[in-house]
Amino acid sequence: MFERTYAGLDVHARSVVGAAIDGVSGEIRSLRLAPETNAVLAWVASLPAPVAVAYEAGPTGFGLARALTAAGVRCVVVAPSKIERPPGDRVKTDRRDAERLARLLRIGELPAVRVPTEAEEAARDLVRAREDVRGDLMRARHRLSKLLLRQGLVWQGTAWTQEHEGWLRSLCFDRFGVRLAFEEAFDTVLSTHARRGRLDGAIEQMAAASPFAPVVGRLGCLRGISTLTAFGLAVEVGDWHRFTGATISSYLGLVPSEASSGERRVQGPITKTGNSHARRLLVEASWHHRKRYRPSRELMRRQAGQPPAVRDRAERGNRRLNQRWKRFDTRNKRPTIAAVAVARELAGWCWSLAVMDEPS
Repeated sequence: MFERTYAGLDVHARSVVGAAIDGVSGEIRSLRLAPETNAVLAWVASLPAPVAVAYEAGPTGFGLARALTAAGVRCVVVAPSKIERPPGDRVKTDRRDAERLARLLRIGELPAVRVPTEAEEAARDLVRAREDVRGDLMRARHRLSKLLLRQGLVWQGTAWTQEHEGWLRSLCFDRFGVRLAFEEAFDTVLSTHARRGRLDGAIEQMAAASPFAPVVGRLGCLRGISTLTAFGLAVEVGDWHRFTGATISSYLGLVPSEASSGERRVQGPITKTGNSHARRLLVEASWHHRKRYRPSRELMRRQAGQPPAVRDRAERGNRRLNQRWKRFDTRNKRPTIAAVAVARELAGWCWSLAVMDEPS
Protein backbone atom coordinates (compact mmCIF):
# COMPACT_ATOMS: atom_id res chain seq x y z
CA MET A 1 0.00 0.00 0.00
CA PHE A 2 1.40 3.43 -0.97
CA GLU A 3 0.73 6.60 0.97
CA ARG A 4 1.96 10.06 0.17
CA THR A 5 2.51 11.02 3.83
CA TYR A 6 3.58 8.98 6.84
CA ALA A 7 2.81 10.48 10.25
CA GLY A 8 3.94 9.44 13.70
CA LEU A 9 2.19 10.59 16.87
CA ASP A 10 3.65 10.66 20.37
CA VAL A 11 0.42 10.66 22.36
CA HIS A 12 0.18 11.73 26.00
CA ALA A 13 -2.71 12.69 28.23
CA ARG A 14 -2.02 16.43 27.98
CA SER A 15 -0.12 16.76 24.71
CA VAL A 16 0.33 15.16 21.31
CA VAL A 17 3.40 15.66 19.14
CA GLY A 18 3.08 14.79 15.47
CA ALA A 19 5.79 14.30 12.87
CA ALA A 20 5.02 13.81 9.17
CA ILE A 21 7.31 12.63 6.36
CA ASP A 22 6.46 13.45 2.76
CA GLY A 23 6.94 10.22 0.82
CA VAL A 24 7.93 12.10 -2.35
CA SER A 25 10.18 14.94 -1.18
CA GLY A 26 11.32 13.38 2.10
CA GLU A 27 10.50 16.61 3.95
CA ILE A 28 9.86 16.22 7.70
CA ARG A 29 7.65 18.55 9.68
CA SER A 30 6.56 18.30 13.28
CA LEU A 31 3.93 20.04 15.35
CA ARG A 32 2.65 20.02 18.92
CA LEU A 33 -1.11 19.46 19.00
CA ALA A 34 -3.85 19.69 21.58
CA PRO A 35 -4.68 16.29 23.11
CA GLU A 36 -8.06 16.18 21.39
CA THR A 37 -9.17 13.80 18.67
CA ASN A 38 -10.63 16.57 16.53
CA ALA A 39 -7.34 18.50 16.59
CA VAL A 40 -5.40 15.42 15.49
CA LEU A 41 -7.91 14.66 12.74
CA ALA A 42 -7.72 18.25 11.47
CA TRP A 43 -3.91 18.10 11.32
CA VAL A 44 -3.94 14.74 9.50
CA ALA A 45 -6.50 16.08 7.05
CA SER A 46 -4.16 19.00 6.24
CA LEU A 47 -1.36 16.64 5.14
CA PRO A 48 -0.94 15.56 1.51
CA ALA A 49 -3.16 12.53 1.01
CA PRO A 50 -3.24 9.60 1.22
CA VAL A 51 -1.92 9.51 4.81
CA ALA A 52 -0.89 6.68 7.14
CA VAL A 53 -0.62 7.29 10.88
CA ALA A 54 1.09 5.37 13.68
CA TYR A 55 1.20 5.81 17.44
CA GLU A 56 2.13 3.67 20.44
CA ALA A 57 -0.48 1.82 22.44
CA GLY A 58 -0.89 3.29 25.90
CA PRO A 59 -3.30 4.44 28.60
CA THR A 60 -5.15 6.76 26.21
CA GLY A 61 -6.85 3.75 24.65
CA PHE A 62 -7.89 3.13 21.05
CA GLY A 63 -10.39 5.95 20.49
CA LEU A 64 -7.98 7.87 18.29
CA ALA A 65 -7.31 4.81 16.12
CA ARG A 66 -11.02 4.22 15.62
CA ALA A 67 -11.58 7.89 14.70
CA LEU A 68 -8.75 7.83 12.16
CA THR A 69 -10.01 4.59 10.63
CA ALA A 70 -13.53 6.02 10.39
CA ALA A 71 -12.07 9.03 8.56
CA GLY A 72 -10.50 6.71 5.98
CA VAL A 73 -6.93 7.00 7.29
CA ARG A 74 -4.82 3.87 7.75
CA CYS A 75 -3.79 3.79 11.40
CA VAL A 76 -1.24 1.45 12.97
CA VAL A 77 -1.21 1.10 16.75
CA VAL A 78 2.25 -0.04 17.78
CA ALA A 79 3.36 -2.33 20.60
CA PRO A 80 5.88 -0.17 22.54
CA SER A 81 7.84 -3.15 23.84
CA LYS A 82 8.53 -4.36 20.28
CA ILE A 83 10.15 -1.14 19.00
CA GLU A 84 13.91 -1.49 18.83
CA ARG A 85 16.06 1.44 19.89
CA PRO A 86 19.79 1.69 19.01
CA PRO A 87 22.01 1.36 22.12
CA GLY A 88 23.81 4.58 21.22
CA ASP A 89 20.59 6.62 21.05
CA ARG A 90 20.74 8.53 24.35
CA VAL A 91 18.45 11.44 23.46
CA LYS A 92 14.73 10.85 23.88
CA THR A 93 12.17 13.56 23.20
CA ASP A 94 8.57 13.55 22.06
CA ARG A 95 9.55 14.96 18.67
CA ARG A 96 12.25 12.32 18.09
CA ASP A 97 9.85 9.56 19.14
CA ALA A 98 7.22 10.81 16.68
CA GLU A 99 9.77 11.03 13.87
CA ARG A 100 11.02 7.53 14.60
CA LEU A 101 7.48 6.16 14.35
CA ALA A 102 6.98 7.94 11.04
CA ARG A 103 10.25 6.57 9.60
CA LEU A 104 9.47 2.99 10.71
CA LEU A 105 5.94 3.27 9.33
CA ARG A 106 7.36 4.38 6.00
CA ILE A 107 9.49 1.24 5.64
CA GLY A 108 6.82 -1.05 7.12
CA GLU A 109 8.76 -2.11 10.21
CA LEU A 110 6.21 -1.40 12.92
CA PRO A 111 4.80 -4.34 14.97
CA ALA A 112 1.12 -3.53 15.15
CA VAL A 113 -1.39 -4.58 17.79
CA ARG A 114 -5.00 -5.45 17.13
CA VAL A 115 -7.44 -2.63 17.80
CA PRO A 116 -10.42 -4.04 19.74
CA THR A 117 -13.97 -2.97 19.11
CA GLU A 118 -15.75 -0.75 21.60
CA ALA A 119 -17.73 -3.74 22.90
CA GLU A 120 -14.54 -5.76 23.36
CA GLU A 121 -12.83 -2.88 25.16
CA ALA A 122 -15.84 -2.45 27.48
CA ALA A 123 -15.76 -6.15 28.36
CA ARG A 124 -12.00 -5.97 28.89
CA ASP A 125 -12.43 -3.01 31.24
CA LEU A 126 -14.92 -5.03 33.30
CA VAL A 127 -12.57 -8.01 33.52
CA ARG A 128 -9.63 -5.83 34.51
CA ALA A 129 -11.73 -4.05 37.13
CA ARG A 130 -12.43 -7.45 38.65
CA GLU A 131 -8.69 -8.22 38.52
CA ASP A 132 -7.96 -4.99 40.40
CA VAL A 133 -10.51 -5.87 43.06
CA ARG A 134 -8.96 -9.31 43.43
CA GLY A 135 -5.63 -7.68 44.21
CA ASP A 136 -7.27 -5.20 46.60
CA LEU A 137 -8.97 -8.05 48.47
CA MET A 138 -5.73 -10.00 48.79
CA ARG A 139 -3.90 -6.98 50.19
CA ALA A 140 -6.75 -6.13 52.57
CA ARG A 141 -6.76 -9.69 53.92
CA HIS A 142 -3.00 -9.62 54.39
CA ARG A 143 -3.17 -6.35 56.30
CA LEU A 144 -5.87 -7.71 58.59
CA SER A 145 -4.08 -10.99 59.27
CA LYS A 146 -0.79 -9.21 60.03
CA LEU A 147 -2.57 -6.83 62.39
CA LEU A 148 -3.94 -9.81 64.31
CA LEU A 149 -0.55 -11.52 64.23
CA ARG A 150 0.98 -8.53 66.01
CA GLN A 151 -1.62 -9.05 68.71
CA GLY A 152 -0.71 -12.74 69.01
CA LEU A 153 -3.91 -13.96 67.32
CA VAL A 154 -3.61 -16.65 64.62
CA TRP A 155 -6.52 -18.56 63.09
CA GLN A 156 -5.73 -22.29 63.08
CA GLY A 157 -8.31 -23.47 60.53
CA THR A 158 -8.96 -22.64 56.89
CA ALA A 159 -8.87 -18.89 56.47
CA TRP A 160 -11.58 -16.70 54.97
CA THR A 161 -14.43 -19.12 55.46
CA GLN A 162 -17.73 -18.49 57.25
CA GLU A 163 -16.25 -20.02 60.40
CA HIS A 164 -13.25 -17.73 60.13
CA GLU A 165 -15.49 -14.71 59.63
CA GLY A 166 -17.48 -15.63 62.73
CA TRP A 167 -14.23 -15.77 64.70
CA LEU A 168 -13.23 -12.35 63.42
CA ARG A 169 -16.58 -10.86 64.44
CA SER A 170 -16.16 -12.24 67.95
CA LEU A 171 -12.85 -10.48 68.55
CA CYS A 172 -12.76 -7.53 70.92
CA PHE A 173 -9.83 -5.29 71.85
CA ASP A 174 -9.45 -3.10 74.92
CA ARG A 175 -7.02 -0.55 73.51
CA PHE A 176 -8.78 2.10 71.44
CA GLY A 177 -6.14 2.32 68.71
CA VAL A 178 -6.06 -1.44 68.08
CA ARG A 179 -9.86 -1.68 68.16
CA LEU A 180 -10.25 1.12 65.60
CA ALA A 181 -7.53 -0.27 63.32
CA PHE A 182 -9.12 -3.74 63.41
CA GLU A 183 -12.59 -2.41 62.62
CA GLU A 184 -11.28 -0.41 59.66
CA ALA A 185 -9.26 -3.34 58.29
CA PHE A 186 -12.15 -5.80 58.73
CA ASP A 187 -14.60 -3.39 57.12
CA THR A 188 -12.24 -3.01 54.15
CA VAL A 189 -12.15 -6.78 53.71
CA LEU A 190 -15.94 -7.07 53.81
CA SER A 191 -16.58 -4.15 51.45
CA THR A 192 -13.94 -5.33 48.95
CA HIS A 193 -15.38 -8.86 49.05
CA ALA A 194 -18.82 -7.39 48.27
CA ARG A 195 -17.33 -5.42 45.34
CA ARG A 196 -15.83 -8.60 43.95
CA GLY A 197 -19.18 -10.38 44.22
CA ARG A 198 -20.94 -7.62 42.30
CA LEU A 199 -18.36 -7.73 39.52
CA ASP A 200 -18.56 -11.53 39.38
CA GLY A 201 -22.30 -11.29 38.88
CA ALA A 202 -21.89 -8.70 36.13
CA ILE A 203 -19.31 -10.86 34.35
CA GLU A 204 -21.52 -13.95 34.57
CA GLN A 205 -24.39 -11.95 33.06
CA MET A 206 -22.24 -10.47 30.27
CA ALA A 207 -20.64 -13.82 29.48
CA ALA A 208 -24.05 -15.37 28.85
CA ALA A 209 -25.31 -12.61 26.57
CA SER A 210 -22.24 -11.20 24.81
CA PRO A 211 -20.73 -12.32 21.48
CA PHE A 212 -18.12 -14.16 23.55
CA ALA A 213 -20.72 -16.65 24.83
CA PRO A 214 -19.89 -19.46 22.33
CA VAL A 215 -16.15 -19.24 23.04
CA VAL A 216 -16.76 -19.06 26.79
CA GLY A 217 -18.94 -22.17 26.62
CA ARG A 218 -16.31 -24.17 24.73
CA LEU A 219 -13.42 -23.08 26.96
CA GLY A 220 -15.46 -24.03 30.03
CA CYS A 221 -15.25 -27.67 28.98
CA LEU A 222 -11.64 -27.72 30.17
CA ARG A 223 -10.89 -28.46 33.79
CA GLY A 224 -9.93 -25.41 35.85
CA ILE A 225 -11.56 -22.91 33.46
CA SER A 226 -14.75 -21.56 34.99
CA THR A 227 -16.96 -18.93 33.40
CA LEU A 228 -14.92 -16.09 34.93
CA THR A 229 -11.64 -17.54 33.64
CA ALA A 230 -13.06 -18.36 30.20
CA PHE A 231 -14.54 -14.89 29.81
CA GLY A 232 -11.27 -13.30 30.91
CA LEU A 233 -9.32 -15.30 28.33
CA ALA A 234 -11.87 -14.55 25.62
CA VAL A 235 -11.83 -10.78 26.07
CA GLU A 236 -8.07 -10.53 26.56
CA VAL A 237 -7.16 -12.58 23.48
CA GLY A 238 -10.00 -11.26 21.33
CA ASP A 239 -9.61 -12.80 17.87
CA TRP A 240 -8.24 -16.33 18.37
CA HIS A 241 -8.01 -16.95 14.63
CA ARG A 242 -4.95 -14.69 14.28
CA PHE A 243 -2.90 -17.32 16.16
CA THR A 244 -2.00 -20.96 15.76
CA GLY A 245 -1.54 -23.62 18.39
CA ALA A 246 2.20 -22.86 18.38
CA THR A 247 2.01 -19.05 18.47
CA ILE A 248 -0.67 -18.54 21.13
CA SER A 249 1.71 -19.49 23.95
CA SER A 250 4.36 -17.15 22.55
CA TYR A 251 1.82 -14.30 22.48
CA LEU A 252 1.03 -14.94 26.14
CA GLY A 253 4.70 -15.05 27.17
CA LEU A 254 4.70 -18.72 28.17
CA VAL A 255 7.63 -19.82 26.01
CA PRO A 256 11.24 -19.95 27.28
CA SER A 257 13.54 -17.03 26.58
CA GLU A 258 16.54 -17.88 24.46
CA ALA A 259 20.04 -16.51 23.84
CA SER A 260 21.63 -18.82 21.30
CA SER A 261 24.55 -18.22 18.97
CA GLY A 262 26.24 -20.66 16.62
CA GLU A 263 26.17 -24.16 18.08
CA ARG A 264 25.49 -22.87 21.59
CA ARG A 265 21.85 -22.85 22.66
CA VAL A 266 20.82 -21.30 25.98
CA GLN A 267 17.22 -21.16 27.20
CA GLY A 268 16.09 -19.26 30.26
CA PRO A 269 12.86 -18.42 32.09
CA ILE A 270 9.65 -17.71 30.20
CA THR A 271 9.55 -14.41 28.34
CA LYS A 272 6.51 -13.03 30.25
CA THR A 273 5.65 -10.84 27.29
CA GLY A 274 2.13 -10.14 26.13
CA ASN A 275 -0.96 -10.20 28.28
CA SER A 276 -0.07 -10.81 31.95
CA HIS A 277 -3.70 -11.25 33.04
CA ALA A 278 -4.37 -14.05 30.55
CA ARG A 279 -1.06 -15.68 31.49
CA ARG A 280 -1.97 -15.67 35.19
CA LEU A 281 -5.37 -17.20 34.45
CA LEU A 282 -3.80 -20.06 32.52
CA VAL A 283 -1.17 -20.78 35.18
CA GLU A 284 -3.84 -20.86 37.90
CA ALA A 285 -6.01 -23.15 35.77
CA SER A 286 -3.09 -25.51 35.13
CA TRP A 287 -2.90 -26.44 38.83
CA HIS A 288 -6.36 -28.03 38.60
CA HIS A 289 -4.99 -30.65 36.21
CA ARG A 290 -2.55 -32.02 38.79
CA LYS A 291 -5.15 -34.07 40.65
CA ARG A 292 -6.49 -37.32 39.28
CA TYR A 293 -8.89 -36.66 36.45
CA ARG A 294 -12.41 -37.26 37.64
CA PRO A 295 -15.01 -35.03 35.96
CA SER A 296 -16.68 -33.02 38.69
CA ARG A 297 -20.35 -32.17 38.77
CA GLU A 298 -19.53 -28.55 37.89
CA LEU A 299 -17.43 -29.61 34.90
CA MET A 300 -20.18 -31.88 33.60
CA ARG A 301 -22.64 -29.01 34.01
CA ARG A 302 -20.44 -26.73 31.90
CA GLN A 303 -20.02 -29.44 29.25
CA ALA A 304 -23.74 -30.10 29.00
CA GLY A 305 -25.24 -28.65 25.85
CA GLN A 306 -21.93 -28.47 23.98
CA PRO A 307 -21.55 -30.36 20.67
CA PRO A 308 -20.03 -33.85 20.86
CA ALA A 309 -16.93 -32.71 18.96
CA VAL A 310 -16.26 -30.01 21.58
CA ARG A 311 -16.74 -32.41 24.48
CA ASP A 312 -14.49 -35.00 22.84
CA ARG A 313 -11.68 -32.52 22.24
CA ALA A 314 -11.96 -31.14 25.76
CA GLU A 315 -11.90 -34.68 27.17
CA ARG A 316 -8.69 -35.45 25.28
CA GLY A 317 -7.19 -32.19 26.51
CA ASN A 318 -8.09 -32.86 30.14
CA ARG A 319 -6.55 -36.31 30.06
CA ARG A 320 -3.47 -35.13 28.20
CA LEU A 321 -2.78 -32.31 30.68
CA ASN A 322 -3.21 -34.65 33.63
CA GLN A 323 -0.70 -37.06 32.07
CA ARG A 324 1.72 -34.17 31.65
CA TRP A 325 1.49 -33.42 35.36
CA LYS A 326 2.11 -37.07 36.20
CA ARG A 327 5.28 -37.15 34.09
CA PHE A 328 6.56 -33.98 35.72
CA ASP A 329 5.88 -35.39 39.20
CA THR A 330 7.65 -38.63 38.27
CA ARG A 331 10.71 -36.63 37.25
CA ASN A 332 10.53 -34.65 40.53
CA LYS A 333 10.11 -31.45 38.59
CA ARG A 334 9.54 -28.38 40.69
CA PRO A 335 5.73 -27.87 40.78
CA THR A 336 5.91 -24.16 39.93
CA ILE A 337 7.91 -24.91 36.79
CA ALA A 338 5.61 -27.79 35.89
CA ALA A 339 2.56 -25.55 36.27
CA VAL A 340 3.94 -23.09 33.73
CA ALA A 341 4.77 -25.91 31.30
CA VAL A 342 1.24 -27.28 31.63
CA ALA A 343 -0.17 -23.75 31.21
CA ARG A 344 1.77 -23.45 27.95
CA GLU A 345 0.08 -26.58 26.61
CA LEU A 346 -3.26 -25.52 28.09
CA ALA A 347 -3.07 -22.35 26.00
CA GLY A 348 -2.89 -24.53 22.89
CA TRP A 349 -5.94 -26.55 23.93
CA CYS A 350 -7.84 -23.32 24.62
CA TRP A 351 -6.97 -22.10 21.14
CA SER A 352 -8.06 -25.41 19.65
CA LEU A 353 -11.48 -25.10 21.27
CA ALA A 354 -11.88 -21.39 20.60
CA VAL A 355 -11.37 -21.68 16.82
CA MET A 356 -13.72 -24.61 16.35
CA ASP A 357 -16.45 -23.88 13.82
CA GLU A 358 -19.92 -23.22 15.12
CA PRO A 359 -22.42 -25.99 14.27
CA SER A 360 -24.74 -24.97 11.47
